Amino acid sequence: MPKIEYYFSVISPYTYLAGERLSDVAARHSANVVYRPLDVVALFARTGGVVPKERHISRREYRLQELTRQSKKVGLPLNLSPAHWPTNQAPASYAFIAAKNSGGSDLGTLVHAMTRACWAEDRNIAEDDVIRDCLAAAGFDPDLASGGLLQGAEEYAANLEAAVDAGAFGAPFYIVDRDQRFWGQDRLEDLDAHLSGRL
Repeated sequence: MPKIEYYFSVISPYTYLAGERLSDVAARHSANVVYRPLDVVALFARTGGVVPKERHISRREYRLQELTRQSKKVGLPLNLSPAHWPTNQAPASYAFIAAKNSGGSDLGTLVHAMTRACWAEDRNIAEDDVIRDCLAAAGFDPDLASGGLLQGAEEYAANLEAAVDAGAFGAPFYIVDRDQRFWGQDRLEDLDAHLSGRL
């Protein structure tokens, strides 16, 4: 059974634009997805990246054009200037980890609910009521938002280290069987082709 290490950020617009397509790819190939939320800003700092606001104007302009094109391509609404971005990624990430560790329900749906809250619904994913709504929408107990904080913090930090060690440098980032790396939601087709043996 193939294993996909999925590194993502709950405030990444490209993680949002991935939608739930990873779940479809994994199901098609009977792959196991290991969900690893992380602090993408810290990942940039560790791997030579630059946060959007500090990039050259040409890169910032291109990013906005590309986000617009990609949102149209995948049919997902996108607010290019969400009111609550950037925001604290930790609370939602801890809640996601608690949900993952509780078992059951759909983690792919939960990732999408959290990122959609920021990029399409103009909600603050750092707020408890928003996190609870996302958990409930994905079939999880909303009370997971306030449970397992210590374990969540430890796993969240460990995910960053694992990402750096594995060669990830952005979000979303997919690593198959500890070797093949795919960066960005626009590489999901390549990931699918790799698992099919075509790439």
